[in-house]
Amino acid sequence: MRADRVFVYGATAGLVVDRLVGDPRRGHPVAAFGRAAGAVERLLWRDHRGLGALHTAVCAGGAVAVGALASRAVRRSPAASVALTAAATWAVIGGTTLGREARLVGDALGRGDVEAARTRLPHLCGRDPQSLDEQQIARAVVESVAENTSDAVVGALVWGAVAGVPGLVGFRAVNTLDAMVGHKSPRHRRYGWASARLDDVAGWPGARLTAALAAVAGPDPRGAVRAWRADAAKHPSPNAGPVEASFAGALGVRLGGTLSYGGRVEHRPVLNGAGRPVEFGDIGRAVRLSRRIGVLTLATCAGARLAWGAMRGRRT
Repeated sequence: MRADRVFVYGATAGLVVDRLVGDPRRGHPVAAFGRAAGAVERLLWRDHRGLGALHTAVCAGGAVAVGALASRAVRRSPAASVALTAAATWAVIGGTTLGREARLVGDALGRGDVEAARTRLPHLCGRDPQSLDEQQIARAVVESVAENTSDAVVGALVWGAVAGVPGLVGFRAVNTLDAMVGHKSPRHRRYGWASARLDDVAGWPGARLTAALAAVAGPDPRGAVRAWRADAAKHPSPNAGPVEASFAGALGVRLGGTLSYGGRVEHRPVLNGAGRPVEFGDIGRAVRLSRRIGVLTLATCAGARLAWGAMRGRRT
């Protein structure tokens, strides 16, 4: 079986499994990778960019190597190759769990239970929840759904289409490393520099595809494109900017503003300033948009992979 068909069948099966059962509750491969990366950090850590780059190379390169070796081991069996791709897709895709956690916060806000929403919010993002009111919690959830649609779904499928199982696991490894050491804490400002920059590079195509599909699938395509063009560059993240701006325009809401991470206050630029403040009902709208984007991403990546395989077949 051609590699393009292996990806299409396997990625489709993996996305279906994710929709049906979500992330495994125990023994998640990404959690195992995180523990291994943490052990490498404890061994290598110094306040030094070079050692941080070595940490990134060892962890991300190791994940890609494991994916490549596994793919090579099953390459003679089409069924095993599809199964491996499906398992890898399921392991790295987090769309269903993302939506579930977002809805739990939204449900708490809908009941007027702000404390329950604050308690649940750390399952979704790293912001300090105690100082947030209802509107700020809802905004944090919508922003997290937007950004994680790119990180946990679209980016992985894009790299899976490009490089198969090594691309799937490599992208998720890079994204996980950025979450672990790529933030600007005193400990990781220098050590995590390489992980943060690599994540910016790896996430670039997925973020632009996410923003484009938010415009296609959202209720206000013109608003999504307008906000993307006007406000994306204002965001400090080169990848979160297009995604959050496009979601804001598509949903007709205003994102950005003051937020707090680990006691550090940031003043983010406002995205789609003409939109209205986020309400708890917008969480469900954002989740539905995220799910539509996931399906469209699979269709886009599958179509592109099949077209590329057909072109290569004609050349040979």
